[in-house]
Amino acid sequence: MGKSFTEMITFQVKPDKVAEFETLVEALKAEQEEQHGCIGIRYFKRFYTFDGIEHGNPPREITKIVKCVKYYAYWEFDTIENCGKANGWFFDNY
Repeated sequence: MGKSFTEMITFQVKPDKVAEFETLVEALKAEQEEQHGCIGIRYFKRFYTFDGIEHGNPPREITKIVKCVKYYAYWEFDTIENCGKANGWFFDNY
């Protein structure tokens, strides 16, 4: 393992705000990549589940949204200090 540091962020988005959130992420991602020490940033949406699936079978697609749609960000930095600074920037601005 390298000496990089990773921040995992969970976003819970109301179903009626999904399009707005995905538009925001496109602009936000470019700004996040510019933060000092950023190695990379990836966003992904939870769209499957293993609930009720027999061992060895692929997951099934989520078809019903109950309260929110979950998104995750995987933000990697060269040092924990640079992560802390970027995290402060993120919460100050968004």
